Amino acid sequence: MKIVFLLSRVPYPLEKGDKLRAFQQLKGLSTNHEVHLVCLNDSALHPKTDSILSKYCKSISIFKLTKFERVFNVISGLLNNLPLQVGYFYSKKIHADVEQKIKDLEPDLVFCQLIRTAEYVKNLSGLKKVIDFQDAFSKGAEQRIQKSNIFLRLIYKYEHQSLLAYEKRVFDYFDDWLIISEQDRESIPHPNNNQIKIIPNGIDTDVYYPKDVEKKYDLLFVGNMQYPPNIDSVRYLVSKILPGVKRLLPNIKVLIAGANPGSSLLKLQSKNIIFSGWVDDISECYADSKLFVAPMRIGTGLQNKLLEAMAMKLPCITTSLVNNALLAEHDKELIVKNEAKDISSYIVELLTNKERAEALAQSGYQFALKNYDMKVVLSKLEQVITNCVERKN
Repeated sequence: MKIVFLLSRVPYPLEKGDKLRAFQQLKGLSTNHEVHLVCLNDSALHPKTDSILSKYCKSISIFKLTKFERVFNVISGLLNNLPLQVGYFYSKKIHADVEQKIKDLEPDLVFCQLIRTAEYVKNLSGLKKVIDFQDAFSKGAEQRIQKSNIFLRLIYKYEHQSLLAYEKRVFDYFDDWLIISEQDRESIPHPNNNQIKIIPNGIDTDVYYPKDVEKKYDLLFVGNMQYPPNIDSVRYLVSKILPGVKRLLPNIKVLIAGANPGSSLLKLQSKNIIFSGWVDDISECYADSKLFVAPMRIGTGLQNKLLEAMAMKLPCITTSLVNNALLAEHDKELIVKNEAKDISSYIVELLTNKERAEALAQSGYQFALKNYDMKVVLSKLEQVITNCVERKN
């Protein structure tokens, strides 16, 4: 089968969740199919981009969005009732090039990741089209309203309403639909949202597996540090959770690992808290740590960070927001708590009770591999696209 992957970002390097998900999907599907990558780009390309992606893609077409174009696109999108993030990635000029590229390739299937790419294919007929919503973006915008200043609150209110309307409208452009979790599927405002197939993120067990190395850090949080839910989590961890831990464990060492921490976060560094910045191999950060915490209060989707930590046999603590997508069992496979004092208490318990920590880590490890092994996830994806292409109009 010939598949065109249409993405809003180049899927390398893998510092963002959408890029990692797309990379895993196209890599997996390239085993049995001819994959052609068509993507937008709003930043400098990594020097290894072509050599890495060409291993899995028959052809690669990258369309650059200049800074001027992005500003113009947002303004144009507003005038055409598009959500800000859809308008940002939509260029009429690039649209014509993308459309022609797809027509020239004559694929069996066009696979669009995120609603940000939907405008480019909505008028294409005679082709089977699948969209991976990944997350319910409207829900994510709604969550950020109350945690923003007055100016940003107005923007998020607009974006929330605009995304609700667009997610409903865009549904009808496609022949099949994917999303990351049940809670995200329920948040897509379309009467037929039950037709959306749940394809979770998967764990690459060739990369993320238990490693017996000396531990350098007591506590770990991982994430792209430009992503608002991660920024909120770090601030919550440092200002509300850690003070309770430090009263009993004053020498605790915390690693905050991930790309692009801003100056406001770097000010939080101390003798107890270390920011790594970009890390070539994030699995080393998991291996170097005793305990993983993801105290997320906003955000949607299924968190790769938690799957990776469980696969590397770290005991994990998270919030109900995260576990509503993961569906692990509290107090057996991980700890699920929302209040800072409760999270603090469990951090102390797991760092001082080795037997308890190891039992939690073992159960979490088994849960993660049983439900989220990449081979299982790709098998589900393979079935969806095969059925879509074979299904008569």
